[in-house]
Amino acid sequence: MENLEGNIKQLVEENEGGGSFAKIVPSIVKKGIDNVNLNMFDDETRYGLLNASGDEFLKRGDFVQSVKSFLLTKNVNKLNEVGDVFSSRGQYNQAIEIYNLAYNFSQDSGKLIRCGEKCLVDAHLADALRAFSILKDEARLVKLGEVCLEKEKLDVAIEVFAILKSNDKLIKLGDKCLSENKLSYAARAYELAGDKEKLSQLGDVLLKSGLIGSALRIYELANNQMMVQFIKENFSEEQFSKFYA
Repeated sequence: MENLEGNIKQLVEENEGGGSFAKIVPSIVKKGIDNVNLNMFDDETRYGLLNASGDEFLKRGDFVQSVKSFLLTKNVNKLNEVGDVFSSRGQYNQAIEIYNLAYNFSQDSGKLIRCGEKCLVDAHLADALRAFSILKDEARLVKLGEVCLEKEKLDVAIEVFAILKSNDKLIKLGDKCLSENKLSYAARAYELAGDKEKLSQLGDVLLKSGLIGSALRIYELANNQMMVQFIKENFSEEQFSKFYA
């Protein structure tokens, strides 16, 4: 629509007595939030238009535009309402990210905690990790780590212990993974723990298994220059391509 700004201003003036944005919002919705400039209006009018547009986007299922609208007005309640829609659908990752946007404005952790707890119960452990890590909730992260170990969700457990800076638990879990031949998990655990000795030991296992590419990477992480040089001088480029699954 041409001259959108002028048309919107005129419509506002025509409707300001009744406070109705009914004729204006469709124009904004049609163009999209990124393509409309409302800076010529006072805060109250601009925020009213944005919130009304956000509601319309939400009704239409256009959550991206709806969130953009409510972000501009820092409308915590409406952002949480959008998050609730995703949570009710079991789309916890999206819900948590939107709750986080609202949390940044309000510092009210309630929605993130409740969603994180639901994720924990429903075994959406990576999503629970995201929620609790946003809040830096140590007690809930510890609980999550225990649940991850019980359910053999090793990748999430490793990230939990890294956030908690529990190097002893990372090394213990890395040892367990190594003994069970879960080499990629062992590598991640030792790397996050910063244990160069354990990394070199893992490099030795990989080298003996003929996984030359992985061994080289692990020796590099361990800063084991002697073994890095040994591999580079004694193996071919083709052998470097051999990694663990």
